[in-house]
Amino acid sequence: MVGVFNPAAVLVDGEVVLLVRVAERPREHRPGFTALPRWDVTAGLMVDWVPNAELEPIDPRVVRRKADGLVRLTFTSHLRVVRCGQGTAVREIGDAIFCPQGELEEFGVEDPRITPLNGQFNFTYVAVSRHGPASALASTTDFRTFTRHGVIFCPENKDVVLFPEIRGDTYFAFHRPVCGTPFTRPEIWVARSPDLLHWGSHVPLKLPGGDWQSGRVGAGPPPIRVPDGFLAIYHGNRHPTQPGEIGEYTAGALLLDATDPTRVLKWTAKPFMRPEEDFERMGFVPNVVFPTGIVPMGDKLLVYYGAADTVVAVAEFDQRELMASLTDTN
Repeated sequence: MVGVFNPAAVLVDGEVVLLVRVAERPREHRPGFTALPRWDVTAGLMVDWVPNAELEPIDPRVVRRKADGLVRLTFTSHLRVVRCGQGTAVREIGDAIFCPQGELEEFGVEDPRITPLNGQFNFTYVAVSRHGPASALASTTDFRTFTRHGVIFCPENKDVVLFPEIRGDTYFAFHRPVCGTPFTRPEIWVARSPDLLHWGSHVPLKLPGGDWQSGRVGAGPPPIRVPDGFLAIYHGNRHPTQPGEIGEYTAGALLLDATDPTRVLKWTAKPFMRPEEDFERMGFVPNVVFPTGIVPMGDKLLVYYGAADTVVAVAEFDQRELMASLTDTN
């Protein structure tokens, strides 16, 4: 196993329920070969054994085929349900498993985010395949059975989170398109939908910059409603400085206008979460805090995150103190 990390989180009947990403790679080792797992539509989990001489390592997660320049993951991921009582300890690891299905998920399903809407728990996730990382939508009412609704943002697009409220007849979502030609710094976009399936009216957030988000930027947990608007936690990645490095992942926060979520009112000029503990600084991908779940508990916020792409962790913040740390973007 590579690790268990990047959990979605939601409060269900007074208990915190997580949908965690479980990343695995083959235990078997063959000298001179690299194991590249994938899910086959008919045969299930398969492993392609590729000679090392035909591959170029990029980072701990990815290799590139020399023959055609295409990349493969060195692991695959599925999702598991974990019940956590009041939120700070594991009570039960459920039997339900959300496994990859079909060609569009052949390299795994990753990084879910849950938003309760319309009497069910809707979660976005990344569907990884030969076509690239796309964002898909699924739902559940009981965390035992799941309904897939298909890809809602085509490759390459990740970090899709649904807002918890409908404005009129309109749903909102964050998403993170990846621009292959670097005309701009990394960006978070907001999209609108009438039905959670068809998305348009795409607008980039006007997000102030900083070295801590020079490499990548993207949504964290789904935004939560606060008196002054929507509080949104997001991640930033410092641009790598040397080959094979991924760069530090940290977290900031935004306050968005309640009637127009494309308007950023306030933000944290510096990260309020960064890798400090050993389990955050050392692991499969070092120096990573990657928040993906949030559960309000009175005046406190339980923020669930992946640490070093290896473990799930939770941090507690005082909501009033976090809001007070935000500054105007003007």
